[in-house]
Amino acid sequence: MGFDASALPVFPWDLLEPYKRQAQACPDGLIDLSVGTPVDPTPTALQEALCQAANAPGYPATIGTEDLRCSIVNHYAQHRAVPDLPVTGVLPTIGSKEIVAQLPSLLGLGEGDAVVHPAVAYPTYDIGARLAGATPVPADSPSQLPSDLTGRVKLVWLNSPSNPSGLVASVEEMAVWVDWARSNGAVVASDECYAALAWDEPWASNGVPSILDRRVRGDSLDGVLALYSLSKQSNAAGYRAAWLAGDPSLLGRIAGLRKHMGMMMPGPVQAAMVAALADQSSVESQRKVYARRRRVLADGIGQAGYLIEGSQAGLYLWFTTPDRQDCWQTVADLASLGLLVAPGAFYGEAGRAHARMALTASDQTVAEARARLIGL
Repeated sequence: MGFDASALPVFPWDLLEPYKRQAQACPDGLIDLSVGTPVDPTPTALQEALCQAANAPGYPATIGTEDLRCSIVNHYAQHRAVPDLPVTGVLPTIGSKEIVAQLPSLLGLGEGDAVVHPAVAYPTYDIGARLAGATPVPADSPSQLPSDLTGRVKLVWLNSPSNPSGLVASVEEMAVWVDWARSNGAVVASDECYAALAWDEPWASNGVPSILDRRVRGDSLDGVLALYSLSKQSNAAGYRAAWLAGDPSLLGRIAGLRKHMGMMMPGPVQAAMVAALADQSSVESQRKVYARRRRVLADGIGQAGYLIEGSQAGLYLWFTTPDRQDCWQTVADLASLGLLVAPGAFYGEAGRAHARMALTASDQTVAEARARLIGL
């Protein structure tokens, strides 16, 4: 029997529609801060590279061009403290969400297997497990895993910096999961898409650690994968430009399956990615823009009486009320001001007392959001 799509939960953002209508009805209109969609221009270098590669009559290779793979390897060496990633340890993906949803299936997971993900987590980790027929299990450390899962966990998702909470995992915390997974025959995949956007120390100065860092995984890449995207750091969400990196053996198997599926990144996008990875100045400029907007929104949230928690990195502010009221009440309270935010319940029961506000709005819109918050 085929997969029963009716068994999937409702797409979370569909549940926000009544609050969106409420916010739209405000005299000054809707300010939508519920989704982290970049609004600033894609850097010129990416646009030009895309155009120059537009004459692309042939099929691209699933594994990506040599230029792209070498650019990704150089990115890890220069910016992620990973000097020994081989080109065979890189695989481009068509955005990051599709690989989150597909990875359990690509690894051959099915009924009886378990996929562990953070207790407060991007919903697609859960959905990917369900699509494969596996069981999603929320847990933040191996000690939280039920004893009846012994031998069943085949994949562990880490997410640092976290979406939605902005928490950053330390080298030690990540290493605990890697050691556990290797002892229990599981793969560890770390979603690191917000790594270029660290705000608090020591991460802002020293960088966010990757699972591919030797301090985390030792001398071997066995059983570890890192997921990264250019959507955030380069305003390239529309390009669907991402990759997996890590264990060459795992990536070889995954690439073989993706060849059968026709999952090939368009050649012009690959050229744009090469340009993006060579354009660190635009990444730094965008980071300063988000830092400025973050200060403005954080000030408004604080003056409105909310408490920001986590939010050490990433594109969001994760906040709650002093009495930790239910997230849907917070959503309703802010919708009455024309502000739409995401309820923490979208990210698991552990997030029910929080809400998430995105930094992805223009300076003018962010200033208006602050003004409405201060008037609360």
